[in-house]
Amino acid sequence: MAHIVHVMTVPESLGFLRGQVAFMKSRGHTLSVVTSPGDGLREFGEREGVETYAVEMPRKITPGKDLESVARLTAQLAKLSPDIVHAHTPKGGLLGMMAATAARVSRRIYHMRGLPMETAQGAKRALLATTERVSCALAHKVIAVSPSLRGAAIEHRLCPASKIRVLAGGSGNGVDAFGRFDPSKVGVEARLDVRRELGVEQDTVLVGFVGRLVRDKGVVELAEAWSEVRKRFSNAKLIVVGPFEERDPVPDSVRRALEEDPTIVLTGSRKDTPRLYAAMDVVVLPTYREGFPNVLLEAGSMQKPVVSTRVTGCIDAVDDQRTGILVPARESRALAEAISRYVDSAELREKHGLAAREHVCARFDRERIWTELDALYRELMRR
Repeated sequence: MAHIVHVMTVPESLGFLRGQVAFMKSRGHTLSVVTSPGDGLREFGEREGVETYAVEMPRKITPGKDLESVARLTAQLAKLSPDIVHAHTPKGGLLGMMAATAARVSRRIYHMRGLPMETAQGAKRALLATTERVSCALAHKVIAVSPSLRGAAIEHRLCPASKIRVLAGGSGNGVDAFGRFDPSKVGVEARLDVRRELGVEQDTVLVGFVGRLVRDKGVVELAEAWSEVRKRFSNAKLIVVGPFEERDPVPDSVRRALEEDPTIVLTGSRKDTPRLYAAMDVVVLPTYREGFPNVLLEAGSMQKPVVSTRVTGCIDAVDDQRTGILVPARESRALAEAISRYVDSAELREKHGLAAREHVCARFDRERIWTELDALYRELMRR
């Protein structure tokens, strides 16, 4: 039907296409992928059976290098001559839309997955807003991963309402609720095994965080909140899954507090997240901003209640007081109170966990999103 080239800055973002490639192939589409070089790009191509191409695209804003990236990306797209260029994330979207326009690709999609400008200030905020406006202006269609993100884009005049849409109930790629993140398939043994591995007693209430350990994810507030929770409950532990990163790093004092607290287990990066969710009793994501947080969908699919913040994206993923609890961002006291409610009540954890899985299965099925995306591709091809 169509040759679609996906553009992303880094191979790590290829998770956006998990499961989607086979579906689109079954609908007659041909897919190729362009990202910065990396082992993940080659592995993805071999696993999914798609052509991959490496073009260096810095994640940071570097005007000189960015122009070089646009030139190389333009040349690559001109060689591939795709029907559609589908570019993802703020940086990938900007470079992808600029290069696709220069290469005269006649159908261009920008997939808006979040707005870094929401937590930026001053000149940086103005610059980030400008780059979003450019990406949206050059795109023929813009996909927002959540209704609240679409609303923010319209409110900030980044994109006209007529051009931007949300697929199905939202999210980047749905969740594999009946496969990878199905608690009945992960099994009870996974919970027991992970807890034994981590040295966590079976009767301990295990609170979990999954994500990059940076300020924007609310790690500072998590550390502050946990210092209060652990005083109230001797039967609670916190498992923190993810890497410390140099971009937007947490203060050294916070990192030391996390590393030295005997009630906190730091695992670093892990790929076996379904098993880790199985071991948890509640999942916490005190983020400052999101497009649509996959962690909250995965946790809900695994029948875990969540505590998160009342910010863009999270308000679409959580049905407050039914599948989880939403608190204001950057307020550690409110965060501690919400976590404590779950630690204190097994009944509430079970009730909200069951509702969370029901909510995720009903609204965020992957094939609904893929079907609507396929319809968008076909709509563009008819024009």
